[in-house]
Amino acid sequence: MNLLYRAIEKSDEPFLWEMLYQALYVPEGEPPFPREILQQPEIKVYVENWGADSDQGVLALNDDSPIGAVWVRKIKGYGFVAEDIPELTIAVLPEFRGSGIGSNLMKQLFSFISPYYEAVSLSVTAANPAMKLYQRLGFEIVKVAGNSVTMKKWVR
Repeated sequence: MNLLYRAIEKSDEPFLWEMLYQALYVPEGEPPFPREILQQPEIKVYVENWGADSDQGVLALNDDSPIGAVWVRKIKGYGFVAEDIPELTIAVLPEFRGSGIGSNLMKQLFSFISPYYEAVSLSVTAANPAMKLYQRLGFEIVKVAGNSVTMKKWVR
């Protein structure tokens, strides 16, 4: 693998839509969500019209092909904790998961956004194995509602 990390650009929005779809947790053995789910208002807010000044993110590329992304947006989504704390979304294409790319993406993002934000938040399903990654990277649980867990990490 020949990995490169770079800032997300406006032209990367189509790939962010794919990453948003990949970020939706589907328990093992369950059918995937229909792609139309991305048009639900509470989901599309994570990507729609990407490129505001407060939108920040990092793309992972393998030989110039995007394979993963992590980004933050100031929205009132599933992981909202405060107006000044953006929500984080991360995904890696299935064939590249488990190889440390997600951890590297997060570390790149934290370094990149620390001058702009003091913390980030996210929402994760309690059964999602990614929750272990988030805890390993310093995210702390701030709220549990049913099977949804809201987490926050200080990046400064």
